[in-house]
Amino acid sequence: MVLERQARVATRPLTPRELADPAPGPKELLVRVAACGVCRTDLHVVEGDLQPHRLPLVPGHQIVGRVAALGAGASRFREGDRVGIAWLRQTCGTCAYCREGRENLCDGSRYTGWDADGGYAEYAVANEAFAYAIPEGFSDAEAAPLLCAGIIGYRALRRSRVEPGQSLGIFGFGSSAHIVAQLARHRGCDVYVATRDAAHRRLAEEVGALWTGDTFAPPPVPLDGAIVFAPAGEVVPPALRALRKGGTLAVAGIHMSDIPPLAYDLCLFQEKTLTSVTSNTRADGEELLRDAAAIPLRPRVTTFHLSEANGALLALARDGIRGTAVLVP
Repeated sequence: MVLERQARVATRPLTPRELADPAPGPKELLVRVAACGVCRTDLHVVEGDLQPHRLPLVPGHQIVGRVAALGAGASRFREGDRVGIAWLRQTCGTCAYCREGRENLCDGSRYTGWDADGGYAEYAVANEAFAYAIPEGFSDAEAAPLLCAGIIGYRALRRSRVEPGQSLGIFGFGSSAHIVAQLARHRGCDVYVATRDAAHRRLAEEVGALWTGDTFAPPPVPLDGAIVFAPAGEVVPPALRALRKGGTLAVAGIHMSDIPPLAYDLCLFQEKTLTSVTSNTRADGEELLRDAAAIPLRPRVTTFHLSEANGALLALARDGIRGTAVLVP
């Protein structure tokens, strides 16, 4: 499913195309796609909230499949292995950020489904060093959302600085949030969810939220930390107000509307921290997959045929997805 030009998803901008199978280069894997999660970042790429890095483009970056062929020198996996391809697909490996273990901030980073064709297709390629072994215990469709929703949620939870047994607020409850809630509950945290959609509040309760309310409803207790998943800047001030003294709010979106002016005494005083989340490191991905298998996490998915990619994106834009939409060729 190819994006020729960015446009609103209501216009069905993705077009089915027959393309030549991609060939893996040196140290690359050719992966036959079994499932590809649909992410809000895909929506931003398709609709133009993110500037295009290449067009035409095959979107998608939560890819699960089997290794179909190995490029020259590739030896980390074997043909037939089940692997995952995620958003981060390349870094320079030599800059200060990469050397410090913060490759997510590398200026030379490249991304699946933005800089290179992604998983809304039958085949995809990736550098073997940026591919993940998928644990047993998850179906292909269940594993797909772990590769972005899970990884970014995992990093956002770390950035919120919430410790086991503390209270976590989640603002906006979609694909990533429903995984984070399960991670936090496994750590003994009390989870409080504020989101506008009643169906999403029901899902939050299903995965263990202690309290749910409307987006702007104040949680019943001060929060040790919080995460904003909603791509709406107006959610940030009430989320900051909901923090206890010294609490941290992590903003997890790759794109967000403008944040309105903040009242210093209500939002930032008393050593509250506002921080953001940028992409992920490969260590984040490995740790999330390990924890997901050990818990085990149970991602909720709604499957669509690959040809229904426009409909899946439109449902996501309208908050009509329970958990994560997953495309299946």
